[in-house]
Amino acid sequence: MSHVVDFVEVSTAGLESSPVAAALAGLRANEARYYKNKYDHVFTVEPADEAAETVEWVHGILAEERDIVIASPALEATAFEVAGMRMAYVFYESGLAINVLYTIEDTGKRAVGFKLSDGMEVPEELASRFKFARQKSKLAGTIRGSYFTIKREH
Repeated sequence: MSHVVDFVEVSTAGLESSPVAAALAGLRANEARYYKNKYDHVFTVEPADEAAETVEWVHGILAEERDIVIASPALEATAFEVAGMRMAYVFYESGLAINVLYTIEDTGKRAVGFKLSDGMEVPEELASRFKFARQKSKLAGTIRGSYFTIKREH
C-alpha cells in the first residue's frame, strides 16, 4: 500500500528496520520536498515487495552498467514521470537511497544517484568505486552523495 511522504511531519513509517531509520526518513522527506517545490509532484512510496518492478529496473541498471549488486534489503520504492523524466527511487535498510533519472527523450540526461543517510557507513559494494560529496539538509542532516552516468538503453 503506497503512502505520501510528509516532509513537514517526518515519519519513519516503512523504514523502522533500518539502524538509521530517522536519518533515512529525513532523506526520504528531503526528496519529497524537492519534488513538491520544483515540480508540484506528490512523492509517494510503497513497500519494496509491492514495487518489485521498480526495484528490478534499478537493480538491472546497476548490474548492467557497473556490475553492482546492493547487499542491503530494499525497504521502499517509487517510480514516476515528471518534466519528461522517468524517476525511480529505492530506499534500503542500510540507509542508502538510490535514484535513477532517465530522461525519456534520447538526447537527455540519464544517471544513477547514490545518497547515504547520516550515520551510515559507505556500503562495501560502493566504497572503492565512488567518492561521496557532502551536503547539508534541514530534514536529513548531512547527506553524502555520488552518481554515475547511464550509457546504455534501459
